Amino acid sequence: MATYLDRILAGHRAAAAADPRPLEPLLDEARAVGPTRSFEASLRTTGARQLAVIAEVKRRSPSKGDLAPDLDPAEVALAYDRGGATCLSVLTDEEWFGGSADDLQAARGAVDLPVLRKDFTVDPRDVADARLMGADAVLLIVAALDDAELADLHTLGRDLGLDVLVEVHDEAELERALTVGATLIGVNQRDLVTFEVDTARAVRVGGGMPDDVVRVAESGIRGTQDALTLAAAGFHAVLVGESVVTSGDRAGSVTRLRVPRR
Repeated sequence: MATYLDRILAGHRAAAAADPRPLEPLLDEARAVGPTRSFEASLRTTGARQLAVIAEVKRRSPSKGDLAPDLDPAEVALAYDRGGATCLSVLTDEEWFGGSADDLQAARGAVDLPVLRKDFTVDPRDVADARLMGADAVLLIVAALDDAELADLHTLGRDLGLDVLVEVHDEAELERALTVGATLIGVNQRDLVTFEVDTARAVRVGGGMPDDVVRVAESGIRGTQDALTLAAAGFHAVLVGESVVTSGDRAGSVTRLRVPRR
């Protein structure tokens, strides 16, 4: 039986294969876009003293269904900014998460925070599109890519001026991320095959990261106690979606995650 990840990736790879746009003109257009906001540097600066929060604009998920299907991306971004978020993450996958490039542009236009395009990147056009829609960083999921794709897309993202968040789930994927020179690595505590959350995964996998890597914990982070555990384990940031976007006090939910690191 196909997993969530299998079905999502099959759709994205089919869309990439059917994309008629020539790559080189698209890359030239992406290189001509104005400067990005520094996603990784912002996390390094904030994460030196307290846990940085990457707060996510997320309408729904495959495992939980609708979370906030009618949200206003600009309004949500402003609430996260008031709560002290360091960066934003915006889902742009439409079929499975209800997102869009319009959501990213609206959220980014409302605040001065750097923005991650959260999507399933499988093709160089996906990286160029991230830059063209105004993203400051792009996500690469190690489990979704072979070694050559991971290396090529990581290099391309940096070449286009994007920061690259490389997402891993275990120690073997961490080694693959380090091999391509990733300096911004996220540990997703959600298994992308079963979509179940293992709250000990980030602490376990994060222990193998070099000191110069910005460490981001993703998924299953519910509040201050989780944040304290991750800060104590050496993480610089958390990427949080469900618990903040569904909160009646989005700003306060972000603030409660901003715990000291030292």
